[in-house]
Amino acid sequence: MTQITSTVDFDATGKQIGWLRVPHSVTRSAYGVIPIPIAVLNNGDGPRILLTGGTHGDEYEGQVVLTRMIRQLRAEDIRGRLIVIPALNAPAAIAGTRVSPLDDGNLNRAFPGDPDGGPTWKIADYVHTHLVPMVDVVGDFHCGGASLAYRPHASTHFSPDSPAEVKERSLAAVKSLGLRHVMIFETAGMAGGMSCATRRHGKIYLNGEYGGTGSLTRDGIALVEGAVERLLAFFGATERRFDPLPPPQVLQIFGPRAYVYAPDAGVFVPATSLGDAAREGDLCGELLFPENPGRESIRVHFEGAGDVVCQRHPARVERGDCLAHLARPVA
Repeated sequence: MTQITSTVDFDATGKQIGWLRVPHSVTRSAYGVIPIPIAVLNNGDGPRILLTGGTHGDEYEGQVVLTRMIRQLRAEDIRGRLIVIPALNAPAAIAGTRVSPLDDGNLNRAFPGDPDGGPTWKIADYVHTHLVPMVDVVGDFHCGGASLAYRPHASTHFSPDSPAEVKERSLAAVKSLGLRHVMIFETAGMAGGMSCATRRHGKIYLNGEYGGTGSLTRDGIALVEGAVERLLAFFGATERRFDPLPPPQVLQIFGPRAYVYAPDAGVFVPATSLGDAAREGDLCGELLFPENPGRESIRVHFEGAGDVVCQRHPARVERGDCLAHLARPVA
């Protein structure tokens, strides 16, 4: 049983803005709660959609777009039910960190959650147990955070044994979002991710990485705005129509060899840019050691072949940090 309470009525007609209250008893506040902002819009029959941002607190495009949506959208502008949470891991969003400062929890690694766990695991449990079952579609907007820069893409996640109609609808939806590149994750599970909940309940899950570096750009915000508008239109929550787009390039991450990791601590100097094509054995970059300039640099190479879709953002790295990863077109 969840310990989280809500100030909104999920079935009431109209628009409500309120809070999910996560119990958090600490020395400063024995009966305190963590308030997570939530908006619910209900207008008759139609699709049931959950939109979330701030799953990682240092990823801002989704937070900005969904905050504006809550302020501007009226219930009569949509059909069905729309639930919008712009800062799902509110403690991390306030701190501007990937993980929660309260329990060091990475919300997108905490599913299915634990109603008796720390705040992050309580939130994951509530999403898994209460929110996902009441919708048909989840749109969760990411953007790489402070440590990564992404070539923007939309993505969808399902398992090999998902019903054919879920796969087909997911693929059609992700291709409709207006991104030049889409990523397909067809795996038995994503360790602790929100897709665990959508797979478990047979729902459509749309994700993506729309930027990165812990900053905001007008282009990144525009991509998320467009994706949200097209998502609502695709599922029939709005009547808006869009001109046809060229088919996006469909890619997938092909396993552990798609990733490059730092073999030691130092300053990483990349040899490629986002979008470059890399072959197996190509130079990814080199590690330099300004604090020990007499030390030989370390050249780091790609272990697979594909497009560079993600790169490390801060130059200073520790051993084990991800430096880049590749994706390749779906056969």
